[in-house]
Amino acid sequence: MDEAKRMEEGINSPHNGGGDSIEHDNNDTMKGESVHQPKEPDGKHKTKRVATLDAFRGLTIVLMILVDDAGEAYPRIDHSPWNGCTLADFVMPFFLFIVGVAIALALKRIPKVKVAVKKIILRTLKLLFWGLLLQGGYSHAPDDLSYGIDMKFIRWCGILQRIALVYCVVALIETFTIKLRPTTLSPGYLSIFTSYRWQWFGGFVAFVIYMVTTFSLYVPDWSFVDYNSSELKRYTVICGMRGHLGPACNAVGYVDRQIWRVNHLYSQPVWNRLKACTFSSPAEGHLRKDAPNWCRAPFEPEGLLSTISAILSGTIGIHYGHVLIHFKGHSERLKQWLSMGFVLFILGIILHFTDAIPINKQLYSISYVCFTAGAAGIVFSIFYILIDVWGLRTPFLFLEWIGMNAMLVFVMAAQGLFAAFVNGWYYKDPNNSLVHWIQNHVFINVWHSERLGTLLYVIFAEITFWGVVAGILHKLQIYWKL
Repeated sequence: MDEAKRMEEGINSPHNGGGDSIEHDNNDTMKGESVHQPKEPDGKHKTKRVATLDAFRGLTIVLMILVDDAGEAYPRIDHSPWNGCTLADFVMPFFLFIVGVAIALALKRIPKVKVAVKKIILRTLKLLFWGLLLQGGYSHAPDDLSYGIDMKFIRWCGILQRIALVYCVVALIETFTIKLRPTTLSPGYLSIFTSYRWQWFGGFVAFVIYMVTTFSLYVPDWSFVDYNSSELKRYTVICGMRGHLGPACNAVGYVDRQIWRVNHLYSQPVWNRLKACTFSSPAEGHLRKDAPNWCRAPFEPEGLLSTISAILSGTIGIHYGHVLIHFKGHSERLKQWLSMGFVLFILGIILHFTDAIPINKQLYSISYVCFTAGAAGIVFSIFYILIDVWGLRTPFLFLEWIGMNAMLVFVMAAQGLFAAFVNGWYYKDPNNSLVHWIQNHVFINVWHSERLGTLLYVIFAEITFWGVVAGILHKLQIYWKL
């Protein structure tokens, strides 16, 4: 069997029926992908599903639930108000990283490019739809039982929208360059990079667009109306500068205000937890009397310019997928993955602590891309060693199960739709529902601590619960695919 044939058969997923089906990155590949593992003692190649992909995806979902629902009680794990990186700030780049890895495996063989493009566009539109529905303001889950959104204030951007756009760009580049994929690599460490030069060229173009726009675009003064206050008042932010990386006058916010308009941006940005805005920093609190006007302003953390930068996270992820395809030995894969992961991680730290480009999730700065992509590569490698090399799969099964049904757990748990459904059945008062009763009486009152009770509720009543549900659905072969 020649190398090309082995490569095609070795990466066929046991769930997709062959090379012509295109599995969706974040949710449609949630049942795992298979690649050639190193040779067995008898000299035969063993085709085996790489469980690390599902476990890593499950870890990302678990982190999202933890920081979203326990972040208010523990502000240190919530998103950094501006510069810096907390546990919550790893969620988005981890998502995009595993999106890239899955794309490399899913788009392994494309008989008809037009069919592939059609499927990519369709799945992109589905993700955009769900993103608008869940994060555009229509859904008020889990505590507010009302629904609907004034189209004057609909939020056009969000987590799924960013994943959709990054997926679309990275997958299309992979599709249109698939015939350039080599069957064998030339000698040398850099051969994996040169063989996929067009994917890296796409990432480089995104890098140039982001950097040039960020540091050269002139940001004028701007104004907004604070709709979060009972007294509607217009505020003005004085800028008149370029290359600014602070909250008020950066190019990322300016681009979004010009394209989406200020009313369609996220109305409660995390920067209002800065010391300049509240004495409760890093927790939320009342605004200081001397707080700058921008503390009240909306800002889009998943905006257009920062999404262009986020394409780099997907590009780095797809590189890890290419390594998985071409390198058959565990040590060869880990050498490639860990070296790149540590280089990116250290580069991000250097850029941040030299004040060249601070690590900033809200701006999706280049140092943030390097730091978080490096961390993703290192964590992915550690998971690979533990799960696929050492065979310690049992301790990570609940992460695998969640990763296999990532979309379901994201919608029901991370976006609170299941909790909202349960809250809809209450007695006399909306706060007297099963969810609130469990949270208060089983966790908070027992431990006599709202912070600890909230954390335990998230760990057991949300993460563990959905891990069990995902496991049952896996046994029944039930998966939610877009």
